[in-house]
Amino acid sequence: MQTNRRTHIFRPLRRGGAALLALLVLLLPGCTPAVEEAAADLPLPESGLKYVALTFDDGPRADTTSVLLDGLRERGASATFFLIGQQIPGNEDLICRMAAEGHQVGNHTYGHTRLQNARDDTIIEQIHKTEVLLTEVLGPGEYWLRPPYGLVDKSRSDLIKTPMVYWSVDPEDWKLLNADKVTACVLDRIQPGDIVLLHDFYPTSVEAALRIIDALQGEGYAFVTVAELFNIYGTMPQAGRLYKNATQERNW
Repeated sequence: MQTNRRTHIFRPLRRGGAALLALLVLLLPGCTPAVEEAAADLPLPESGLKYVALTFDDGPRADTTSVLLDGLRERGASATFFLIGQQIPGNEDLICRMAAEGHQVGNHTYGHTRLQNARDDTIIEQIHKTEVLLTEVLGPGEYWLRPPYGLVDKSRSDLIKTPMVYWSVDPEDWKLLNADKVTACVLDRIQPGDIVLLHDFYPTSVEAALRIIDALQGEGYAFVTVAELFNIYGTMPQAGRLYKNATQERNW
């Protein structure tokens, strides 16, 4: 697990404010309602800064993920990447770059297999195969899991040997495929302590992510990894638990 602390640079917002972009949600169809388990208001850390974690699923993909990494580096922002094992071969340099630039790397199973109702041996194999590949690239570590679709049976959570990460903001970027709509959805919902679900597999999602960072840095937000977010809020994540934001587990 990579938890390097990085300097977060707050730059003036040059193209409109977060409030203006959030108004787009009223004009753009397709923005889904807030998820049922939206994050409750969380207290700000003692620093007074507003911290959130952007997370990206389904990568890496050479063209889109590299653009995203360039943008994150320019903005002094950290993120968490949940990688599909099948996507790792051929993208090893990109994964090394993620770790070197202070991002957290996690496991999204080998084949994006739905773990809910899966056999025990399937769950173990899907997680283990990706862990092996990540270890070959980055060395030993604790690669936290995001179950595909956010689903796994609670009765078999003892099979999961790391913390699991859900989300509290989901703009359904994979469905919208529109940077304006995705940006507006996130800005309309975001709260300190949130975990935001995006996918670096889509160019529109990468564009939206960078717009979101530009808008929210101007509002005093800092972008950290999930592990850093938990540390800031004093959360000690446990293996086999599914977390939806900085302090709360998801109801199974």
